[in-house]
Amino acid sequence: MDGLGGTAAAIVLIVLVIFVIIVLVRSVRIIPQARAGVVERLGKYQRTLNPGLTILIPFVDRLLPLLDLREQVVSFPPQPVITEDNLVVSIDTVVYFQVTDPRAATYEIANYIQAVEQLTTTTLRNVVGGLNLEEALTSRDQINGQLRGVLDEATGRWGIRVSRVELKAIDPPHSIQDSMEKQMRAERDRRAAILTAEGTKQSQILTAEGQRQAAILAAEGDAKAAILRADGEAQAIQKVFDAIHKGNPDQKLLAYQYLQTLPKIAEGSSNKLWIIPSEVGEALKGIGGALGGNNSDSPVAGLFDGSSKSPEPVATGEPTRPTE
Repeated sequence: MDGLGGTAAAIVLIVLVIFVIIVLVRSVRIIPQARAGVVERLGKYQRTLNPGLTILIPFVDRLLPLLDLREQVVSFPPQPVITEDNLVVSIDTVVYFQVTDPRAATYEIANYIQAVEQLTTTTLRNVVGGLNLEEALTSRDQINGQLRGVLDEATGRWGIRVSRVELKAIDPPHSIQDSMEKQMRAERDRRAAILTAEGTKQSQILTAEGQRQAAILAAEGDAKAAILRADGEAQAIQKVFDAIHKGNPDQKLLAYQYLQTLPKIAEGSSNKLWIIPSEVGEALKGIGGALGGNNSDSPVAGLFDGSSKSPEPVATGEPTRPTE
């Protein structure tokens, strides 16, 4: 009997230990960071547990599944949407939301993720349905803003804050994509032709401007060179004139210089006939007088004597032709 009593006592003790362990496990809970727990006492909401250690009443309090308080990203599958111009486009959406009130997220909506998805789909169809295809493709920011405003207002009573809504992709029908590609290709070709024409125009303008500037510079250079040459010739003539006047030449020197110039006048094959002015006679008579002692029989004096006949043309070795 003592053995049976000891065995029963041991069993009871083991049961009590197990019960105590179960009570401790159910009464002590640790809530991780960025999580929240809703506690129900006898089936009724009692409180919301924050991160840390908490004590529950075993078999009386019940802890519901923990809620994630971090911002969540949910990508919804493509949804067919009809635009204003009756084209069906497929739109992928991405929603960023965060649970701000665990109690409302638990009791105000059964499945808040599914609710956000359905609300996003219906709102997207309403917004895109009032736009044509081109506006839908180029107005993503406007569509995102409208979606976010509607979703944030509707999900506020669910304890959810929608922070951002993005359109991941807008896929028009394949036939429309081909037409858009052809249109874009034609637009690119047009822009390329315009840019080429503008480049050619600018090149021609720059070339003409360069040629004009070069012609202006060349004309200015020629003008300055002509001015410098004229100034040089003027200075040379002035120096010769001053030198002659300083030297005070007499009649004999002038006649001698003229005689030295006569052969140069006769140079060239085109000089068939040349005339000596009568004024040279007086100068040559002075030279003849100086050389021949004022001899009236001198050939030079006789040739240019005022009483003699008019001077005959001097031949240069070729037949003389009458002057016209």
